[in-house]
Amino acid sequence: MVMQSFDLFWSFRSPYSYLLLPRVVELVERHDVACTVRIVYPIAVRQADFFLKVDPLWAVYLVKDTYRTADYLGMPYRWPKPDPVVMDPATRLYPPDQPHIHRLSKLGIAAAEAGRGLEFIREVSHTIWSGTVDDWHEGDHLAEAAARAGLDLATLDAALAANPDHYHAAIEVNQDAQRASGHYGVPLMALDGEPFFGQDRFDQLVWRLQQKGLQTR
Repeated sequence: MVMQSFDLFWSFRSPYSYLLLPRVVELVERHDVACTVRIVYPIAVRQADFFLKVDPLWAVYLVKDTYRTADYLGMPYRWPKPDPVVMDPATRLYPPDQPHIHRLSKLGIAAAEAGRGLEFIREVSHTIWSGTVDDWHEGDHLAEAAARAGLDLATLDAALAANPDHYHAAIEVNQDAQRASGHYGVPLMALDGEPFFGQDRFDQLVWRLQQKGLQTR
């Protein structure tokens, strides 16, 4: 029997992407299923004025819901310090020059190409979102996270520096595939052309996998 697989479209700036990951890791560890990690840029980078157009209650609810969801799941959580995406406080827009999210996203591509994508995003997102680390972008925090994922950060950064266009193009390919799967948000799981948007659709993904013959290891 051919092992089942699904795509995971994922962003380093999405709290729900972080909150989903332990369940994905457990699913892959315990069952004959593969998860293809497909890093995309957050919506604030793809559409710099996105948050100017949404109802203010959208952001208010997101903050309340993410803290509640983390509490429900028993996961440590705090909005990152610093935010992976930098906003201009004067305009409330997201400038093209982003010191964190571009590197993080390309590192995620490099990790996925090295066969350690899920491990890398799990360790790095915990470092960024768990509230256990301030200034996650400084010192050895990212290097230690990469090492826990079985990777060397210096090697990944060297690959990015040698061919930056490759990694940017890979993200754009993922973003096109994301929309082709049926949604534009993250986390988005796609199985055989069927989209499952949001961490609250994970159980339905598992249900569909079981319908298709998901086997325990």
